Amino acid sequence: MSRSAHHPPAPHALRDYALLADGHRGALVGPHGEIVWLCVPRWDSDAVFAALIGGPGWYTVTPAGPHVWGGYYEEGSLIWRSRWVTTGGIVECREALAYPGRPHCAVLLRRIEAVEGPAEVAVHLQPAAGFGQQPLRKVRRSEDGCWTARAGDLHLRLRGMPGAKTEEVDHHPLLRGRIHLEPGECHDLVLEIGDRPLDPPLEPAALWRATANCWAEQQPDLRAALGERDARHAHAVLRGLTGPDGGTVAAATTSLPERAEQGRNYDYRYVWIRDQAYLGQAAAAAGADALLDGSVRFVTARLLDHGPRLAPAYTLDGGLVPGPRRLDLPGYPGGFDVVGNRVNRQFQLDAFGEALLLFAAAARRDRLDPDGRRAARIAAEAIAVRYREEDAGIWELAPDRWTHSRLACVAGLRAAALSEPATGGGLAASWEALADWITAELDREGVHPSGRWQRSPADPSVDAALLLPAVRGAVPAEDPRTRITLEAVLADLGEDHFCYRFRHDQRPLGDAEGAFLLCGFVVALALGQQGRHTEAARWFERNRAACGSPGLFAEEYDVAQRQLRGNLPQAFVHALLLETACRLEAPPPRGRTGP
Repeated sequence: MSRSAHHPPAPHALRDYALLADGHRGALVGPHGEIVWLCVPRWDSDAVFAALIGGPGWYTVTPAGPHVWGGYYEEGSLIWRSRWVTTGGIVECREALAYPGRPHCAVLLRRIEAVEGPAEVAVHLQPAAGFGQQPLRKVRRSEDGCWTARAGDLHLRLRGMPGAKTEEVDHHPLLRGRIHLEPGECHDLVLEIGDRPLDPPLEPAALWRATANCWAEQQPDLRAALGERDARHAHAVLRGLTGPDGGTVAAATTSLPERAEQGRNYDYRYVWIRDQAYLGQAAAAAGADALLDGSVRFVTARLLDHGPRLAPAYTLDGGLVPGPRRLDLPGYPGGFDVVGNRVNRQFQLDAFGEALLLFAAAARRDRLDPDGRRAARIAAEAIAVRYREEDAGIWELAPDRWTHSRLACVAGLRAAALSEPATGGGLAASWEALADWITAELDREGVHPSGRWQRSPADPSVDAALLLPAVRGAVPAEDPRTRITLEAVLADLGEDHFCYRFRHDQRPLGDAEGAFLLCGFVVALALGQQGRHTEAARWFERNRAACGSPGLFAEEYDVAQRQLRGNLPQAFVHALLLETACRLEAPPPRGRTGP
């Protein structure tokens, strides 16, 4: 490690972090066994481990001597195995948040195993609630060696370290100790953190068994998917980010820079309606009905609650997203220390269209209940009333009449019309008519002289987001506007099979921002829709490789430096990877160019 474990762990490149998640919250684990991010009890609660953004709070399990790191996930799960090759052998640490998670208590499981040769590991625990403002207090060890403490309003209990010592580091109490294992031995550590008095402890073996069994459930059949292993992992990530009410947070973190030294960062620990719909589309393609049902349930509830005033994003329990505020922390290098999000001030029209597409996908699988159909009608009515309003669009920019937003509504209306029962009282016909009307307006003000879609009536440039509505059925695949837009995106925004959102200015694409991985997978879907299967597979393979060894994706990818940029892991990228893996056809065998 680059510094003493008595001090905050040094930051790593984002590609090196693994995720542990249980639906209620998530932790990031670094390559040397340092848990540097965890919010309790919920995703959007204050962090108790905030070392990721420069604060106090971490929990390390690290070989005591020189070592080379590695690791892998157990298939189809978010059970991570840190693996270290030392000068005397191999040691692993099996790590997970107990799954399914408990609403008011995080249970961190860590099982250290001397795989080959003896092992000695150092353990350091320094929780600090309130993003580091509330250190440990009332630290006590019981007769059976169990440690208990408080941090702010949180209750903590650590089992498995009876010989630990306490000390202070920068005025924050810290527990430290060493564990020696003979070859083949293992040792369990169980850390519980909750906002209520803790329940009687369960045996580690029982917690591990329940966690492994739960991850093994609800596994879709992905044997026909391209990149089956990565598709299965994307499904596991999405499950881990999804709460019991069906909402999926956009990412586990806040304040990680979308572009180093650019200062653009946001808090993504909330549920975006658009992203939730993307996840539902992916779940439908994969046959992951539990995820699909959850997405429909969450979006339905929000539409029934707020109707045409639907917010772009919500907390996991359906509350409003708080506005941004700063913390008194250094931040991750290149980032800041912002929590909350300004999305609560925006209108995003495309969310209504994406909601309709989600409901239609559920209806095709016969999984749309009467509440869902009522929510679909509310979304369609909202489009009819609001489609001429300026909105922030998919990229959350200054309000404009964004072509993508209106085309997304067209796609949603057409899909909803196809899924509406014949007894719907003429709704299907009216939705088709509205879709045709909006398309006709866009044909007058949203088409570039070259014949492609343009970003808005006032902005003639090309945008990769304009590919997705055609993939969803807003206009036919053979429509000239569809094909010309695809060629323009490939020519103007594609480089080395990565895709950028749009051109900010005259600088090279990679100087303004990272490649957007969501856009790369959308290009693959668009090429597949055109029957260009070999090209589609190349785009898919290139973009699914834009991750580190834990297989997690951020929003952006710095192609030149091969680094992730942005909050981690980004749910909609994993969703588009899963959908693309399931929808693309395998390219023909080498040597064959035709059917």
